[in-house]
Amino acid sequence: MADIPPEDLRQTMRDPEAFEVFYRRHAERVSRFVARRMTDPHMVDDLTTDVFLAAVDTADTYRPDRGSQEAWLFGIARNVVASELRRAARELHKSGRAAGRRPLDGDDIARLEERIDAERAARPLLSAIARLPKSLRAVAELVDIDGLSVTDAAAALRIRVATARVRLHRAHRRLMTESGNRPETILEGSS
Repeated sequence: MADIPPEDLRQTMRDPEAFEVFYRRHAERVSRFVARRMTDPHMVDDLTTDVFLAAVDTADTYRPDRGSQEAWLFGIARNVVASELRRAARELHKSGRAAGRRPLDGDDIARLEERIDAERAARPLLSAIARLPKSLRAVAELVDIDGLSVTDAAAALRIRVATARVRLHRAHRRLMTESGNRPETILEGSS
């Protein structure tokens, strides 16, 4: 399915019916992205919602020459997750973390727990990638874990495609040196 033209994307974000179609098209991939990085079903649900709220607010920033709308959403998702991790680190010892959250019903929790369990296989690779320097880690996560193309990963990170390719190659080389396996082998071995 082709991306919505940028001028139509802004309109889509203002039209509830069109937004619902856009949301349904991308929600599962965004939720899977978040579920790979969070273990609390409530947080996965909240952050997935936050990604789409941020997309509504920043629809005018989408540039098709930088990558697909999915890459743009993954860039937003990375920022939302990173922001939450920073917030959680600051609030680690404070009580009331659950205050203000929308209650999830049993079906929501079961669905999100299933998604978290389904993404468990990616965690060993995420752990290996977490030891990489930040610039290499970001490209490797988007390509090897989230399944984006190098072009879309570059767009999500706002770097040149050639830079993304070099960083991915370096990340793979380091992962192979440390584990003796290619990233996809680490992922397959954890299934």
